[in-house]
Amino acid sequence: MNSISNLAEKFGITTRTIRYYEELGLLKPSRTEGGRRMYSSSDVAKLKLVLRGKRFGFSLEEIKEMVLLFDEDRSGDKQLKRTIKYGEEKLAEVNERIAELEEIKEEIERLITEFKGRLQG
Repeated sequence: MNSISNLAEKFGITTRTIRYYEELGLLKPSRTEGGRRMYSSSDVAKLKLVLRGKRFGFSLEEIKEMVLLFDEDRSGDKQLKRTIKYGEEKLAEVNERIAELEEIKEEIERLITEFKGRLQG
């Protein structure tokens, strides 16, 4: 079991962020008699998934859906199918962005070459 401060330190996030994920229903800590939040290994695993999802650019709504599907279907099949669907969509977005950046890169390189030619000409 982890306290909120231990979890925040472990993942390099604020306790406010953890409480926000709790408000969204992503984490469900137990409480001590004194009211302190205690996070289980399941909460730690869910938090890892949330942070990975954010790093990959998924919305919190998408992350919540993917994370909570495991609670609904313990086989993990629904979660995997939804994750694949969202992953394929995200990959298409990334590939589109890469193509846009390649175009920008080529344009910048062309302009630099043109400007260098003007200076030498």
